[in-house]
Amino acid sequence: MNKSIYPFYFSIGALVLYLLFFVIPSFMGIYFSFTDWNSYSEGIEFIGLDNFRTIFSGNEKYVSYLNHTVTFTITTAILKTGIGLFLALILNHGIKGKNFHRVVIFMPVIVPTLIVGLIFKSVLHPEFGLVNEFLRSIGLEFMAKSWLTDIHLAFKSIIAVDTWKGVGYIMVILLAGLQAIPDMYYEAAEIDGANFWNKFRHIILPLLMPALTVTTVLNFIYGFKVFDIVYALTNGGPGYETEVLYTGVFKEFSLGRYGVGTALSTVMFLVMIVIGFWAVKWMSNEDEVGK
Repeated sequence: MNKSIYPFYFSIGALVLYLLFFVIPSFMGIYFSFTDWNSYSEGIEFIGLDNFRTIFSGNEKYVSYLNHTVTFTITTAILKTGIGLFLALILNHGIKGKNFHRVVIFMPVIVPTLIVGLIFKSVLHPEFGLVNEFLRSIGLEFMAKSWLTDIHLAFKSIIAVDTWKGVGYIMVILLAGLQAIPDMYYEAAEIDGANFWNKFRHIILPLLMPALTVTTVLNFIYGFKVFDIVYALTNGGPGYETEVLYTGVFKEFSLGRYGVGTALSTVMFLVMIVIGFWAVKWMSNEDEVGK
């Protein structure tokens, strides 16, 4: 009896903390999303779906939040996976100094996102930033831009900075997947006269699919939850050009519109549930195929 309940006692503390700081606040947030909770009135009244109607009524501001979040998520997922796979394929071979290169590429991952944002806010400064100073020094002054204030470049700059920071994490996962592929497959393919493309298409890609599934799920979850890199670089500006869902939540709470802010959070919560369900189902299918 003692042996059977021993692990349960160890989990009580974690369960209590999880309930107090995640489950209960989540349900409270869902409830408040159906109310007119704000900083301008003392009472809180139930208003049904009015907050959600406000969000999905076609208001340009809220539509931009969703469009930017989806664009950011898909674009960064493709860039991080593509570049990460390319780097993993290179570093999987016995090139000189591969361990050093792995450390250098992974290093941005361990730097706090806010620090990265502040550094690149200085690097991309239109007058004194290193990027524009370098372009001017080599005679390419016409390429010097207002990277974080130009409405056509600000969002692209955020995507580029986020890709630079996160690609090392994806590379490590894919590199582990590559190293798990037995050498005998490559040897058999070489005996049959297969070139690199044949090996990539028929060996690497199918056997790397579980790792690619994991990285895709992680990229999508991170992309839909993005906040800090956007806040640090542009704070959603210029205008609404770089606003995402969580900066929108932040702005709504800053304006005292708590009901609308929690409604946006609830929408995000439902999106994450759908993504999580899809991810678990996809990974289960991959496991069945593997068996």
